[in-house]
Amino acid sequence: MDLEQVLQQASVLAQDMLAPRAEAVDREARWPKAEVRQLLEAGLGGLVLPREFGGLGQGLLGLTRVCETLGGACASTSMCVGMHMVGSAVIAARPTSVQAERYLRPTAEGKHLTTLALSERGTGANFYIPQTTLARRSDHYEVNGHKAFVTNGGEADSYVVSVVSVAGDAAPGEFSCVVVPARTEGMRWSGPWQGLGMRGNSSRLLDLHGVRIPLENLLGGEGDEIWYVLEVVAPYFLAAMTGTYLGIAARAVAIAIDHLQGRYYGHTRHSLAKQDVLQHRLGGLWAKVERTRQLAYHAAAAADQGDSTALPAVLSAKAEVADCCVDVVNDVMTLTGGQSYGENSELGRLLRDARAAHVMAPTTDILRTWTGRILLGEPMLGNE
Repeated sequence: MDLEQVLQQASVLAQDMLAPRAEAVDREARWPKAEVRQLLEAGLGGLVLPREFGGLGQGLLGLTRVCETLGGACASTSMCVGMHMVGSAVIAARPTSVQAERYLRPTAEGKHLTTLALSERGTGANFYIPQTTLARRSDHYEVNGHKAFVTNGGEADSYVVSVVSVAGDAAPGEFSCVVVPARTEGMRWSGPWQGLGMRGNSSRLLDLHGVRIPLENLLGGEGDEIWYVLEVVAPYFLAAMTGTYLGIAARAVAIAIDHLQGRYYGHTRHSLAKQDVLQHRLGGLWAKVERTRQLAYHAAAAADQGDSTALPAVLSAKAEVADCCVDVVNDVMTLTGGQSYGENSELGRLLRDARAAHVMAPTTDILRTWTGRILLGEPMLGNE
């Protein structure tokens, strides 16, 4: 499938399956199992995998646009599938033949769900500095530590985990990435996710105690984690998040249009769509979303083409969409009045989901700082 065919398929699934169930996913804080599995089985699970492994071969632009399509229907489901796509991109970056057969081909067939397990409570937004340890034994690795905010937590088939070596001869801060299969002995999950928004994410805490994994589950080489973060995790994660939040903002504008076209003053029967002030405000909201969309598409396309100057745009796209999404949904709620402020309104859910854009690492402040450092010729990660 080419990108337009992928988007058409994603749009049908978003409107026919995700949108009608989004309210229930949010209300019940339910991980959308059936929806996620159906999206994977439809071929979207292998969206960013190379064609040689059976994937669709899409890059950051395809990821951004698919998540935009899904995010406008159900942001929680988009986040779950987006994190799977990021995790699969990490595994596919430098796979061994064993990893390709064990993880990539089943992923392309829609039979395997993966995700990232990078964040930790002790390091906050500095998700690339793990404290979870990796110790090499004679014929296996042992993993010990804690992970936080693991999307698809307890539901995925595998987890891409960042670790730091405790070997005596390891360089200080030798960070690596490994794949930990679900239900490996020593994995313990916290209780269910209870969030303000993105309530279907199953974003849980994971305790890893004496977890034994095969040596072949190391991704790349020992000490490669920073390469994975900069070259794969950051661009793919930011593209997935940018698309999801862009979809939320676009959905809010669509709600505003429907409201203005469908509402009339009772005493005059004049349409709200005829009011100059409301027309003006709607035009401003549309422009804010559209200019953010153009930056997002440009950044993703430039990165796909290997443009060495694309990174500031990729970082800024996520920062810009965070501002755009929160502001637009909030302003649409004001524009549409008390009806949208009522309990369990769609805009209420969108606003709660949108607020996560500033909170999820890398946060908006960090993205702005990284962009500034790059423009000044300073190391992006500074002295952190």
